[in-house]
Amino acid sequence: MSETAQVVAQSFVRAINRQDADGLAALMTDEHRFIDSLGAVVTGRETMRAGWRGYFRMVPDYMIAVEEILSDGPVVMMLGVAQGSYAPDGQAKPENRWSTPGAFRAFIDDGKVAEWRVYADNEPIRRLMAKTG
Repeated sequence: MSETAQVVAQSFVRAINRQDADGLAALMTDEHRFIDSLGAVVTGRETMRAGWRGYFRMVPDYMIAVEEILSDGPVVMMLGVAQGSYAPDGQAKPENRWSTPGAFRAFIDDGKVAEWRVYADNEPIRRLMAKTG
């Protein structure tokens, strides 16, 4: 691996924070796996490229603030906060802003993210989604 696992994982977070689905896809393996906090699994780089695009339409200012990084070989854990604004009409409004503590686990294989797993409470955005219809 030419880059350390930690560098690749941090690059992935930077692409998320830019809302850059193509940049994320460039950092994924072909058989990339995304696992959300409820355990749902989505497989495949192109499926996830489309998934991230859809998520960034729904939460156009989504970002992860990493506060701590732990790594062991190909596994990187990042602890911090996920935040954004739920924007069902495409407009981010202050009253639809949410934030939640989160942990993010990346498994790096040959310089790419093979698996991205999110551990975060989705209730803040679920409440906004229910409230706005």
